[in-house]
Amino acid sequence: MTTQPKSIVVPVPSEEDREYWAGAKEGKLLIQKCGGCGRLRNFPSMGCPHCGILKWSWVQSKGKGKIYSWIVVHPPVLPAFADKVPYNVILVELEEGTRIVSSLVDCPNEKIAIGMPVEVVFEKLTEEITLPKFRPAIGAR
Repeated sequence: MTTQPKSIVVPVPSEEDREYWAGAKEGKLLIQKCGGCGRLRNFPSMGCPHCGILKWSWVQSKGKGKIYSWIVVHPPVLPAFADKVPYNVILVELEEGTRIVSSLVDCPNEKIAIGMPVEVVFEKLTEEITLPKFRPAIGAR
């Protein structure tokens, strides 16, 4: 008997976020800094949502923050996630002030709390794509 490999959902890098994914592959959480107003943003985009400027640079985040909001998904939304339910989705407010959507690892869903200090970790999905995820920060575990 043969088994089918599990399907996984893998992001496809675009021109706007190619460097973001390259950084994640190297274990770096990168965020964009607007070349006009200097505000930070995540998820990567071509233009600043605040001033509209189309110039930016990449800066490395410390990868530390606090849970701003979270949910636990119970019914699978996509077949690729059926074996993962229930799973969490968190919104982390990074120390730099911008927010990122991710998931929390190394923590039971029942222990997730708003304000929980977290730090970035990286999960390699494929040779090209590594996902930034978070875990409770040392001292919060």
